[in-house]
Formats: sequence, C-alpha cells, structure tokens
Amino acid sequence: MTKWGFHFDVAGAKRKIRDLEKEMAKPDFWDDPAKSKKINKQLKTFKNRIDEYNEMQSEWEDLEALVDLGLEEEEESLEVEVKEAYNSFEEKMESLRIQILLGGRYDTNNAIVMLHAGAGGTEAQDWVQMLYRMYTKWTEKKGYSIEVLDELPGEEAGIKSITCRISGDYAYGYLKAEKGVHRLVRISPFDAAARRHTSFAMVEVLPELDDDVEVDIKPEDLKIDTYRSSGAGGQHVNKTDSAVRITHIPTGVVVTCQNERSQISNRETAMNVLKAKLLEIKERERLDKVSEIKGEYKEIGWGNQIRSYIFNPYSMVKDHRTGVEIGSTQKVMDGDIDKFINAYLKMEKGIKSSEE
Repeated sequence: MTKWGFHFDVAGAKRKIRDLEKEMAKPDFWDDPAKSKKINKQLKTFKNRIDEYNEMQSEWEDLEALVDLGLEEEEESLEVEVKEAYNSFEEKMESLRIQILLGGRYDTNNAIVMLHAGAGGTEAQDWVQMLYRMYTKWTEKKGYSIEVLDELPGEEAGIKSITCRISGDYAYGYLKAEKGVHRLVRISPFDAAARRHTSFAMVEVLPELDDDVEVDIKPEDLKIDTYRSSGAGGQHVNKTDSAVRITHIPTGVVVTCQNERSQISNRETAMNVLKAKLLEIKERERLDKVSEIKGEYKEIGWGNQIRSYIFNPYSMVKDHRTGVEIGSTQKVMDGDIDKFINAYLKMEKGIKSSEE
C-alpha cells in the first residue's frame, strides 16, 4: 500500500485539502460565488480521492486476511472466494489508476454529449438512439446523472440528433475518449429484404464550463430565435415558445435547447453550450492543430470511424485507435464501455495497456 500511496499522492492530496480549507476559512470567502464554488469542487475531489484510497487500503487488508485464512484452513472452497475478491480489487484499483490520469483542465467537469446521425436515414437515426441508450446505461453504472437538453426525433424511428448533459465527477475526463465516428454493421430491422446495412453516427463531447471561464461573446454577434418545443416534456412545452436557438454569426455555430419549461432557463443552458463550443474553436486556433478538447472532426462515414460495432455476420466491437476488442455486442450496448475508455486514456498518456 505504501507504493500505491505514493502513486496516488495521498500526502499531496492532504496538503491540498489543508490549503483549500484555510482558503475557505477566510471571512470574505463567500463574497465571490464563482471562486467559492470552484474551491468547494476542488475540495470535494481531493477528499473523495483520500476516501477511495482508504477504502482500497481496507479492502486490501481484508484480502490479505482471507488469503491467510485459506492457507491455515487449506480449504479449496476459499480459493474461489480469494480469486473473486482479488479480481474485484484489481478492477477498482484500475479505475483509480485511470482517474489519476485525468489531470486535464476540464477533466473533472460535467460533459455535454451530442450525437448526430450520419447518412442513411432511419437506419442511422436508430443507431443514434442505440448509442444514447448505451451512454445512459454507462451513466447509471457510474452513478452519474443524464439530462436531455435538446432532441430532434427521426421521422419514422430513432433520433436525428440529441444533446445531453452527463453530470458527475470526471464525466468529461472519461467521455472525451468517445468523441468521433461510431460505425454499426447489422441486419437492418427496417429492410424488408433483411439485408446487412452499415450506419454511422458522430459523437461530440465538450466540457460543461464553470462560471469563472470567460469567453468573449458580443451580443451583436448573436441571433436568438424562440420556437415551440417538440418531443418529450408534456403538454406544456407545446403551448409556449420556450425552446431557444442561438446562432453565433461570426462562426456559424448553432446551439438549441428545449428541455426546460422556461425560455430563460433554456437560453441560459444554450449559452453555456455555445460558450463551450466557442472555447473549443479558440483552443484549436491556439494549438494550430487538432483540438485537445474536442478532437479531430471528420465526415460521418467510411474510413473515419473510431470504433466499429459488428452485429452480423459475427458479434464484436472493436476500437480502431487502441485495438481493444469485446466479443459481446450486447454487453457493450448495455453500457460496458470502460475497457475502451481506459485503453484510450492510457494510450493518450503513453502507457502501454495490459491488453497489448
């Protein structure tokens, strides 16, 4: 555990907690709401890290005791229990190791996830709905929450595009691994001849920005339209022009929001998404290369996919960036995507994956 303590920098986290608590004790701490909110969030992150470390230390001690008991009793039945306990411990340790890799400026933030159907009509729109379900299941497994901000349903089935907010510690840090084109190969349920179809969908991921992040947006550069909401939300959304569409004229970026009953709330949410998109553009210009925040955007089609989901003629999901494969497509579609995410984050940090 001493080795792990150094790896997780427990001493450094404790020092940081002491520094933040001193800052919070100052009389004028609450005078700046944006700053106090940020410090509170940092404090929670470091305290959670200490709690997780202590929990792992306790589990390791329990595992050692179980091994000693097995050696004393010489019972084969304990061997299975030890293996299960060790595998569970290793999974949790791996999760913590990955979390330590998430040191980017926005990695602890909530994530704004946008899914867009590629060419292919109803088939591609159904694929977007399947991906949305996959991320919803992943969100539930993580103990996060998901909220739809905007949705454009397909004419016959599925979803043309959907924007949602996934809230939880490190949501953006994990989900940034998902940005790119996702490819589906299956026998289409919409094809009377039962032929195999290939569909594509784009996944965009942006961090939800804190209030203290400033992005220069001039009021005269905005075109703001209101319209009647559609889709889920009950009868009320169809009676008022509560939905908001904001166009940033210089860049052509368009964002929409219709999840709230209040036009004011929808406008505020849309502005937050616009701010994140404009910051992404600014970062790309600053780096003069592929954006660190959003990734390289390509046509939603052949040759550009980051991952393929094969339902027919065999079952397999393969990530083309890391080479990681999972044989059960159903398992993946039920939200089991951490193996892909973890391998990508390791690759980004130059760490060799155990899968290789």
